[in-house]
Amino acid sequence: MYSILPALVSSVFLGYGLYVLCAQGFTRIGISFSVLCVTSAFWQGTWAVLFQVHNPVVAIFLIKFGYLLILFLPTSLYHFLTEVSDRPQERPLVYLSYGLASILAVFLIGSDLFVSGYYQYFWGFYPKAGLLHPIHVLQTVVVVNRGLYITFMQQRNAPPNKRIRLRLCIAGILTYFFAAIDYLCNYGYEFYPPGVLFIAVSLGIITIAIVKYGLFNPMAIAATVAHEMRTPLLSIRNQAQGMNKYIPTLLNSYQLAVTHKLCEPTLPPFAMNYLATIGQTLTREVDRTNAVLDMMLASIKMDQIDKSNFTQHEIQECLAEAIDRYTFDHEDRERIILNISEEFRFYGSDTLLILVLFNLLKNALYAIKAAKKGEIIISTESGATFNRLHFTDTGTGIPQEALPNIFDGFFTTKNSGGTGVGLTFCHRVMAAFGGRIRCDSVAGQYTTFTLEFPRVDNPAQDQAPAPASRQAEKSAATPPPLGS
Repeated sequence: MYSILPALVSSVFLGYGLYVLCAQGFTRIGISFSVLCVTSAFWQGTWAVLFQVHNPVVAIFLIKFGYLLILFLPTSLYHFLTEVSDRPQERPLVYLSYGLASILAVFLIGSDLFVSGYYQYFWGFYPKAGLLHPIHVLQTVVVVNRGLYITFMQQRNAPPNKRIRLRLCIAGILTYFFAAIDYLCNYGYEFYPPGVLFIAVSLGIITIAIVKYGLFNPMAIAATVAHEMRTPLLSIRNQAQGMNKYIPTLLNSYQLAVTHKLCEPTLPPFAMNYLATIGQTLTREVDRTNAVLDMMLASIKMDQIDKSNFTQHEIQECLAEAIDRYTFDHEDRERIILNISEEFRFYGSDTLLILVLFNLLKNALYAIKAAKKGEIIISTESGATFNRLHFTDTGTGIPQEALPNIFDGFFTTKNSGGTGVGLTFCHRVMAAFGGRIRCDSVAGQYTTFTLEFPRVDNPAQDQAPAPASRQAEKSAATPPPLGS
């Protein structure tokens, strides 16, 4: 009877820890939470068996076996709070705490200094504290309180959603900490250890943070980062505009001083050109970064997008605006070939489509620069039920093995600088429009993205297009890349 509750809680912790690791991937937060779940499951699972045995030799084996991971429980709590609070500077202390637990594990296995036997209570055998056991208790108090402190300080200035997540984590770990009352049983106090109840409640609290507030959701984390980047980017842009305004005056003054031999010509010609354009370069890079943030934030909010604001738009106007607004480098604008033979309207958001085009332009130019050759060909095509926009670049292409995954979140084929959210964003936008995006590519030759829009049969009214059957166009193949 006394083993039922710890066995049940052990199963829940183990299953939930594995689920989070499989569902969220090997992120730092996911790994730390899974370590916490596994150690908790190990603790309760071993005690469930211990309470059932009657042989003292088996009991002492289970006690030492069970305590092997219990030693790491306080550090796993600290580790989890460190990652949740995004405090990488705490990691050396986390590793130090893991190291202390490892040293205690050596004494646990090789001597009676940590566990000096057992008590036989009314519910079964229970470990008896040795001389070194108070070090473990002190470590528990120090590292858990340290973790709660840094999380509390972090939530004070956090954005609203993140503040809620951090507060729930504080509540969950604080509740878990009350399970330390079980240590009294290690020192001869005979009462059934209630820690199993506290850790079960704490798991429920943390589950709310995970399920309702997206504690492990990478997109939620990305949203927080994106919002926090806005202010420094705005400051950089303002400073760049100031440089762009005043540096030409300083350069003219310098040239006049050199001409009239008032100073030595210490600046080489390339430095003059660099200083003259640095303001424009910084502004352009900030604008590009803001465009990426727009895509990221729009992608995060895609599930809650208000489609009632959708209206009809001309595809040609969106293309023209996207190309006009995109910040090209030098001759990159000349690489674009427009072949708009058939104009059409689509039902959706022009802002979202422009962001899609920004992303496709960015990816295409990256591929062209990596291949050191190529051009971008944009064309349109009208269909019976769907109109299409073909976006082709003749750069590096995409390996065939990567094609099935390119629209997956955080998947990227770029060696550096890729976030893996751009094409996911494009996929979600086209789905919100009632269409889709497809990709055809041959490595080393070309990549073609085909954007399919439901045909708008009544351009005079801003209403959603009637659902169209894809079966009618199932046989329509992606056209070969232009110019290849």
